[in-house]
Amino acid sequence: MGLGATEHKDIVRRAFTEQAAAYAATASIADPERVARLVRAVAPQPDARALEVATGPGHVALGFATVCREVIGLDLTEAPLEIAERARRERGLDNVRFQLGDAEQLPFAEAEFDVVVCRFAFHHFADPRRVLADMARVCCPNGKVAVEDLVVSEHPQRAAYQNRFEHLRDDSHTAAFALSELLGLFAAAGLEVEHVSTDELVPEVEAWLARAQTPPDRAAESRALIERDERDDLSGARPFRQDGQLFFRQRTATLVGRKLASGGT
Repeated sequence: MGLGATEHKDIVRRAFTEQAAAYAATASIADPERVARLVRAVAPQPDARALEVATGPGHVALGFATVCREVIGLDLTEAPLEIAERARRERGLDNVRFQLGDAEQLPFAEAEFDVVVCRFAFHHFADPRRVLADMARVCCPNGKVAVEDLVVSEHPQRAAYQNRFEHLRDDSHTAAFALSELLGLFAAAGLEVEHVSTDELVPEVEAWLARAQTPPDRAAESRALIERDERDDLSGARPFRQDGQLFFRQRTATLVGRKLASGGT
């Protein structure tokens, strides 16, 4: 049997407390150009009120704060929020605030935000469908909902193979979706997809394992799966070696949807 929602959230809190500093400094997370691309894809109005769900160290919330009237960053875990608050003070931004909260039960009223965004967190949620539905709930009609996340193969066995070595590395990883599945989630949430773009991250395996503080036995199993993938092309992650180091590709997708006033009917 799988873990219950409460147990999984405890795992997420533990993982992102332990990884908070390393995660905040990860190049793909902190890269201001990646943040700027997401902001440009959403293209918020200057008077927009924005919410970032699972804000972590707050890089995206802070990016939106430079172009929006007001931003709230919400996260389940205290440690990354402390990093986000320090960054807010260092950047002198007074139109953004950070708070604890559960992505599955957003503590906001219906249609409270013009923009609701979530980056690199859907593969950590126990119930991502519920999260997206609640993101849509708190977004106003014709507002924007955006998700950027890892995506896996459209072929279920290949997708499962990548999700297996991702979960071994970090047990807060539930599952990354195929792009077609994410598109289906947007439609089910009453969102009209208006932007889709894809990209990739290329982590070096040993640094990737170290950032998650993966226990040695799980790290060995995850590494072995990636090495087998390098030989046999089992997931679409296409591992390769460069200068004696092992790398693989994590494909990513960004989807921006407009909330339909009709709820999709």
